[in-house]
Amino acid sequence: MSAAYELSAVQHCYGARCVVDLPRLEVQAGEILGIVGPSGAGKSTLLRLLNFLESPTRGRLLYRGREAGPALPLSWRREVVSVFQRPFLLRRSVVANVRLGERIRGLPTSGGEAEHWLERLGLADLAAAPARTLSAGEAQRVAVARALVIEPAVLLLDEPTGNLDPYNTRLIEAIVRAENEERGTTVVLVTHDVFQAKRLAHRIALMIAGKIVEMSDTATFFTSPRQPETAAFLNGELVGAAAPEEPAPAPGKGARWRRRGRRAGPGGRDRRPGHGLSSPPAGEPGD
Repeated sequence: MSAAYELSAVQHCYGARCVVDLPRLEVQAGEILGIVGPSGAGKSTLLRLLNFLESPTRGRLLYRGREAGPALPLSWRREVVSVFQRPFLLRRSVVANVRLGERIRGLPTSGGEAEHWLERLGLADLAAAPARTLSAGEAQRVAVARALVIEPAVLLLDEPTGNLDPYNTRLIEAIVRAENEERGTTVVLVTHDVFQAKRLAHRIALMIAGKIVEMSDTATFFTSPRQPETAAFLNGELVGAAAPEEPAPAPGKGARWRRRGRRAGPGGRDRRPGHGLSSPPAGEPGD
């Protein structure tokens, strides 16, 4: 089996903080590689490197044997698609969003592929609906349809079922498995759900603090982990996190507090335009 990606001595840093530090990593063509780990491990940032959205600070990243730099053909770059945890949809209809990838690539949009995927994902009745009216779970399924309609060679998934109910989670998993088995699509799946990784992945890697701590075939990963961090992670223990800071002392009598800045949205995120739409902006570390 040939390698879809080869990473050698790759580091990716934001200022003095290196969020990805991989001496070596290979993603085999046609496999499903699951990447699990605690929040802040660098998993989402790794996907941004694999989708050429950012370039490594140091080291070599090869795609199909070629350096993933400016000289990499555009047609090769377009073989790789991502579904982000917080998908960005245009202010158009659902079907127009699904056809976006076809339009960008100059592919015909009249062949019914968009409608086919909307049907498979249970969204056919919403084809003409404005995308802004969708629920989070519906938007997630639209993003999956938009990725699959162009028949990508590589599918990068960042928590693709995080907003979905159990039925639609099983539906997405079945589609991902079928695309891999029938078309040989290479899949890199980032998930906090280790059981989802167990159901889908051929190999699983545990990522902590930007490093791959352990990677093995799925059966071995769960039954015979080599590293204590892996066993602890599978046991639900906290790994790769610093000890909590001591709480700040209570303000003295008469102290005055003021709220500053913009009001935060759900989860404490700034609700300025552009925040939380699809993925962390370039230059901002992701998960």
